[in-house]
Amino acid sequence: MREFCIILIAAGFGVLAARAQITNVPSTELEVFEAKTGTVIVKGAGQMGSLAVDTANITVTSKESQDVSTGLRQYGMAVEATANNQRLWKKVVDDDELDSLINGLNYLAKIDYKVTELPAFVASYVTKSGLHIGAFTSQRHGVIQYFLQDQTMNSPRILISPAQLAQFQELVDATRKNLNSLKAAQ
Repeated sequence: MREFCIILIAAGFGVLAARAQITNVPSTELEVFEAKTGTVIVKGAGQMGSLAVDTANITVTSKESQDVSTGLRQYGMAVEATANNQRLWKKVVDDDELDSLINGLNYLAKIDYKVTELPAFVASYVTKSGLHIGAFTSQRHGVIQYFLQDQTMNSPRILISPAQLAQFQELVDATRKNLNSLKAAQ
């Protein structure tokens, strides 16, 4: 019986270790590309801008990575949340997700109470890496609130105003345009 318990405990730790490894798997093509081994990867970045939200700061960065042995390139965007000079989270968004993300942001920016007959709602968009952007209300009147969040860590929501949502939309759109010009120059 004692040996059986030890085996069960060991198996439980094995499952937990395997689960921990699975959560560390890169979720975007850009992250997989940048994790290549046996070759030199050049990672370029350019800050597109940031927005201050209460005690947090959200920074949007264009990303271009190149495998020098093949000349292949990958593009994307990083969104990083910091507070008190500490990183809260960083999410990477692949270049091929940006059009869909912009469409999602446009929808959220225009959302109103007609979206449902029920008194409360949450509408959100989530990228492959877990960048979670949403709109919500707990009542049929009052202000619709917006947020940014790292869904993979179930981090606290960073509440943003409609004006800050519009600023974030502009940063994402500027990033898309910047990446498109980089690709056109290749």
